[in-house]
Amino acid sequence: MAEHTYVRHDTTFISEGDRCAAWLYRPDGVQNPPLVVMAHGFAAFRELRLDAYADRFARAGYAVLVFDYRFWGASDGEPRRILDIKAQQADWRAAVSYARSLDSVDTTRLVAWGSSFGGGHVLHLLAHDHELAAGIAQVPHVDGPASAFAQPIGLVSRLFLAGVRDQVGAWFGAEPHRTAAVGRPGELAMMTSPGAMDLVEQMAADHREKLFTENNVAARIALRVPFYSPGRYASRITAPTLIQVARYDDVTPMDKALRVARRIPRGEALVYDCRHFEPYLEPHFEKIVSDQIDFLHRHVGQR
Repeated sequence: MAEHTYVRHDTTFISEGDRCAAWLYRPDGVQNPPLVVMAHGFAAFRELRLDAYADRFARAGYAVLVFDYRFWGASDGEPRRILDIKAQQADWRAAVSYARSLDSVDTTRLVAWGSSFGGGHVLHLLAHDHELAAGIAQVPHVDGPASAFAQPIGLVSRLFLAGVRDQVGAWFGAEPHRTAAVGRPGELAMMTSPGAMDLVEQMAADHREKLFTENNVAARIALRVPFYSPGRYASRITAPTLIQVARYDDVTPMDKALRVARRIPRGEALVYDCRHFEPYLEPHFEKIVSDQIDFLHRHVGQR
């Protein structure tokens, strides 16, 4: 299939009164293309390789809307770097609503794409919005306890105490108490699997300064992750859904994700010999994004 050129525009939409920043990709020479709505995972912003996926989708003939959650990246919201699960779910709904308002796209062929924590949000969204045509969840967060306790118990305890300190401070109007989002083994961070920090730095490429500035999160999220299990909604999902799983994932465990995929009536699961942060980079990226494009072609492709 011939590749398309495309144009990328900066755009915005409103979520609960705040501005969300987004990129809108429009492929040239395609009349009313399907549209893929994309957002990242835990404490991540668009420049951490979402543009690489969007580039491939646009060249394959799909329009793409890539957005930052409120409080993160280029989007508005204060205080910065608060990870609020319900707010991010609202951002997804606002992004889809905005996508449905666009001209020159086929709004009956909207696809939700999310990775890691964003993959969990996609599953939650698909279970509640049955007008979506399909979904892709890459290394998705599906089970709160499994993800929360995938870390060493000593780290879990330290994160819990940091979360309590932040939450109590929030009740009294204090500034957020923060912890690193990604760190190296032994450090106090939400994700410390071996090699994670090095891989995220590779993902950041020319945006490493932004990564170092934004690599922290209000610690209260440590109290909420164990109670967020979007995989429990799997049986309610009616759209075709691709679940892509990393065999050696020690952030979002493989067995839980595969179990969720089996409960989705039109679910498909693919397993890759990689770790949680490796799908974004070669040698794994090409295979993973090609499988996503194949899924898109089969379920919402050109008519």
